[in-house]
Amino acid sequence: MGHTLLGVLGLFLLNTLLYGHAEAGRRGVTLTADRTIIPLAGRVTLTCSVEDPAGFKYQWYRQTSDSAGETPPHTQNVDESNRVISQGKYTCRGWRNEPYVVIPDSNEVIIEETVSNRATLTLQPNWPQIFRGETITLRCDIKDGGDTEWTYEWLPDNLNTPPTHNEYRSISVTEAHSGEYRCKGRRDSYSSTEWSDVITLTVSSNRPKAELRADDRDIPVGGSVTLTCSVNSSSSGWKYFWYRGEKTSEPLTSQLSAGPIRVSKEGVYWCRGGRGEPVYYTEYSDSVTIYRKVPNKAVVTLQPNWSEIYRGERITLRCEIKDGGDTEWEYEWRTTSSEKPSNQNEQSIRSVSASHHVYRCKGRKNREKSSTDWSDPFKLTVSDSKSHHISFNVKILQFIKRLFIYNIFKE
Repeated sequence: MGHTLLGVLGLFLLNTLLYGHAEAGRRGVTLTADRTIIPLAGRVTLTCSVEDPAGFKYQWYRQTSDSAGETPPHTQNVDESNRVISQGKYTCRGWRNEPYVVIPDSNEVIIEETVSNRATLTLQPNWPQIFRGETITLRCDIKDGGDTEWTYEWLPDNLNTPPTHNEYRSISVTEAHSGEYRCKGRRDSYSSTEWSDVITLTVSSNRPKAELRADDRDIPVGGSVTLTCSVNSSSSGWKYFWYRGEKTSEPLTSQLSAGPIRVSKEGVYWCRGGRGEPVYYTEYSDSVTIYRKVPNKAVVTLQPNWSEIYRGERITLRCEIKDGGDTEWEYEWRTTSSEKPSNQNEQSIRSVSASHHVYRCKGRKNREKSSTDWSDPFKLTVSDSKSHHISFNVKILQFIKRLFIYNIFKE
């Protein structure tokens, strides 16, 4: 009888175990989280669930580092939820007493903890406009990071090529580098800072061209002129390289500057901007020719040299260089007239009018890069036509004649 009772009990236990294992095999446990990053002073809710959860309790496991094993069950709940405030790798397991069922571990859910340190992203050099071919560095700094050996994560993801340092350096940027960048520091596998603020990088495709201006093209005797080199106003950080003669010659290194320079020597000048390390150069500017003034004096003369010029007459203005010798001069004119003068030494006006006013001229020797000073202004006064002048004189004579005859008869 006793043996029979033990046999029945053994069969019952075996059946229970087999049933439990069979039911466990049909069931699966699923672990989910309402979010995977614990905010500062916040928490995350984990949910462990099985199909037909009646009677199930749950065991929770947490791994705190990649090398550590799982901690033993630290909590058991009648329901399926567990609110956690600590980082780690979590799993859960479901079990029930009647009938006895243990469901194997769930999927893993990694919960990260946000640390209070702040990540700051900076762009070096911090210029408002970046051009294709320049070198830039993005740097991620962790405030109060101390001696912690941080690793770094970047957005966009293509920057996360191991090892992930705190600097991302691009030797020659292209338009493909344009976009938004962020970074954060990671203290270990399960804790990190929040993402930094966004830096938006815009790379312009065209290399800029320098612009060269001169306050005067002629160096006065014993004086100098000011040259100003600039790059478009939306960019900054430029220093300027100056050239005299050929633009491929060595720069005037003593004249490297961030602002205007003064020159006292005639010649053809160029400039270009440079910035960064290694130096990124702009296109060369257009050339500006600077002349040295010579003592020869320019004078404007009138041909024919009549005392009075009438509207409609033909005249010639000539620029004469005193003691100019046989030098082949070129000429430059300034006038208040609407007509654009030529660069010849004579200006012919076929039909002069009242719009022709003041003229000045100067001579240049391009080969020697020298010029005279501007001549004294020549003021051209144009009277009304001769016919009007003659008609007026006839009327005056007729009036005098009538007055004379009147006086005779009166006597």
